Amino acid sequence: MRQETIDRIRKFTEDRDWDQFHAPVHLAKSIVIEAAELLECFQWDNDRFDEEHVKEELADVMVYCQNLADKLGVDPDEIINKKMDQNEAKYPVDKAKGSSAKYTDL
Repeated sequence: MRQETIDRIRKFTEDRDWDQFHAPVHLAKSIVIEAAELLECFQWDNDRFDEEHVKEELADVMVYCQNLADKLGVDPDEIINKKMDQNEAKYPVDKAKGSSAKYTDL
């Protein structure tokens, strides 16, 4: 995410004095709630969905994720790259390519 976007998210929260409501547990709950709303976009049809609605719900998830990262004092790029390092080790290309098997079954 660009720094300009992160700053906009932070300013939105600050301008409304909402940080007081942003305990990690509340943000985690909000991520799950918004993710469920994203999933609802595909509830009855895997192929036909409202792309704009999907984008809105995905954005909600991402905003809450940024808020949680801020609250926990973690750098999203750092934690994503650390997780990708772990994923690359668990799912080497030569074993995982084209397979949906769990890493323990490769």
